[in-house]
Amino acid sequence: MNSYLITFTLLSLLLLLLALKPNPSLASSSRNYTDDTNASSVPRYSRYVKDACNVTRYQQLCLRTLWPFTIVAKNNSSKWARAGVAVTITDTKRILRLLLKARNSSAVGKRERIALSDCRELFVDSLDSQYKSLSVLRKLDADQFQQQMSDLATWLSAALTDQDTCLDGFEETMSKSSSTVRMIKRKATRCMHLCSNALALTNKLAYDGL
Repeated sequence: MNSYLITFTLLSLLLLLLALKPNPSLASSSRNYTDDTNASSVPRYSRYVKDACNVTRYQQLCLRTLWPFTIVAKNNSSKWARAGVAVTITDTKRILRLLLKARNSSAVGKRERIALSDCRELFVDSLDSQYKSLSVLRKLDADQFQQQMSDLATWLSAALTDQDTCLDGFEETMSKSSSTVRMIKRKATRCMHLCSNALALTNKLAYDGL
């Protein structure tokens, strides 16, 4: 009797273990389904950002910075232009904070401090032009579209020129510049590239229309 109970218990445990053991084929099917879903969605959405960035001069930077907007913007030129300006505004504000901090630093020389101060004024003007551009992009109107596109081209071109002028001001100090100034010049150059991309996306909007 005891032998029978022991055998019955062992068989019950064996059946329980088999029931709890995961089915490899089901696990594989579930994993493949997930991978297939991701694989199909990534190219679909990446195509949108690649198409948008195709008109820009700094395409890799465009892809890296505008990728988060892909699902929302898709193939909408106005949304891509707005995203390009919004990203540039964020980066410009970051540069302004760095310029203020560096200008008050004891690590920079007199000529560098003057260049930093001039650069900050130029970036303030650039930011103002970018905000004007974003304001227009938020309220595009078919009846005023041509005038709005003209205004956008003017403001973003001015924003880009201001940033470029800032960088020119550092050229005279580069031979003996501090690491702080070199870092700011590098980041300001990236910001200028973002602004260039934003202008290109706006020109694409002007070409595509609403």
